Amino acid sequence: MTTRRLCFALDLRDDLDLITRYRTWHAPGGPPPAINAALRAAGVEALEIFLTGNRLFMIMQVGEAFSLEAKAAADAADPEVQAWEALMWTFQQALPWAATGEKWLACERIYALSEQPD
Repeated sequence: MTTRRLCFALDLRDDLDLITRYRTWHAPGGPPPAINAALRAAGVEALEIFLTGNRLFMIMQVGEAFSLEAKAAADAADPEVQAWEALMWTFQQALPWAATGEKWLACERIYALSEQPD
């Protein structure tokens, strides 16, 4: 089975108190169980979020059958996920080049050591 890595970026509001609270929400046991269950049900095999300053990078490892569109539809129909997204949006802000309503923006891979000559 083939896995894929998807990478996304998003900013937090540049406020130390909000960033600290956001980190707390993402500590082990922080997200409600329904959020983790929704990710796993969608086929997310692994997910990590990295922070530098107020910029976030999310790396998802997904299986072949994973669909961003299907995940978005399932999330839209799940009131617990919608409540989580509303709460998280109080900490987050769109990247300057995001379209209206866009949150996490996909990153384009531009380098891979494995593809470089020896």
